[in-house]
Amino acid sequence: METTNAAGATAAHKKLFDFVKQNRLDPAAILESRRKDIEAIASVNATLLAGLQSLVRQQAEFLTDTAAELQSLARRGQAADGEAATKVSEVLPRSLHKAVAGLRGLTDTVYKAQADSIATVGKRLAENVEEVKGILRPRQ
Repeated sequence: METTNAAGATAAHKKLFDFVKQNRLDPAAILESRRKDIEAIASVNATLLAGLQSLVRQQAEFLTDTAAELQSLARRGQAADGEAATKVSEVLPRSLHKAVAGLRGLTDTVYKAQADSIATVGKRLAENVEEVKGILRPRQ
């Protein structure tokens, strides 16, 4: 069974090599193009990972700040019940504005990560088209 698979693979490679040789294609250029494709994919993955890490960091900061404010508010409420209603009316709008600003920041982070990834893929796609044109042009 192993011999049959190896013979089939060798025949497929020989057929591909013959096609490249007959059409005067540059195998080094083809391999270089595929290497650049892999680098572009790795770059996109790195960009997305960095964006996700930033998103997680911002969410953690947002949750930590919110928890600290709630704890502070609870402590103040226990100390002076008369002032608690006044403090809540002051702290609640401020917390709401801070939450909205935090969500805007998270949205901006996600948007930037996606835009950077799409730009990388678009750039590589344009390069790939030019490389294919060059590869398919017979050598003289």
